[in-house]
Amino acid sequence: MKKFSIKRGDEVEVIRGKDRGKRGKVRKLLAKEGKVVVEGINIMKKATRPSRRYPQGGIVDIETPLDISKVLLLCPRCNRGVRIGRRVLEDGTKTRYCKKCGEIVEKM
Repeated sequence: MKKFSIKRGDEVEVIRGKDRGKRGKVRKLLAKEGKVVVEGINIMKKATRPSRRYPQGGIVDIETPLDISKVLLLCPRCNRGVRIGRRVLEDGTKTRYCKKCGEIVEKM
């Protein structure tokens, strides 16, 4: 299984596709498929039968997975989608940092 620089709960920006430029929070990371589900992005319509979850049935909007290569993590300092690197600090803690400005995004 591959290691990704994006985690659940991260704020990301879409860089390809119909939702290009939109931002949202990562709801789910599907590591085996290399995809992410982002809040409010890549919405599809699905026809459903009445069930306990959807008692009325009909057409519902669902968030579908998006390839992880189509999103970039938002840097709080740059306020845009940037590539992320990993480094180990002097005290031994691991961090993720913005490759553009060098700002530490999160300590692991």
